[in-house]
Amino acid sequence: MMKRPFLPPEDMPPTEATQIDRILRWQLERSTGRCFFEACDRITRALLYSCQWYITTNDGILTLVIDCPDIVTYWHIVSNIPQIGNRLERFASNAKITVHPPFGKGAPIEVSVNEISAYRDWL
Repeated sequence: MMKRPFLPPEDMPPTEATQIDRILRWQLERSTGRCFFEACDRITRALLYSCQWYITTNDGILTLVIDCPDIVTYWHIVSNIPQIGNRLERFASNAKITVHPPFGKGAPIEVSVNEISAYRDWL
């Protein structure tokens, strides 16, 4: 037997995001990105400054996406993932980091902050 909702249809949340929902989400992601950047140490800030990066949320998971301009920067970012993950975890315990190498230089690496200890051993 299916339960009927307690609220009338007009009081239920919308099934699709509205324009204002999208704007608010974008502002939240931008603010989170700014706070994350400010929480980073000088070395991590310098690395992020040399890349294009942003924070997004998909299915409720906060994701830091980093696009590296060259392979040297890519390896510096990859080597710094434990520190980046430590800072990102302050904002969401189930966050992820996705690092994209330069175009044509390999596949992106995606690491959950929950997996950082295993990743550190892999380095």
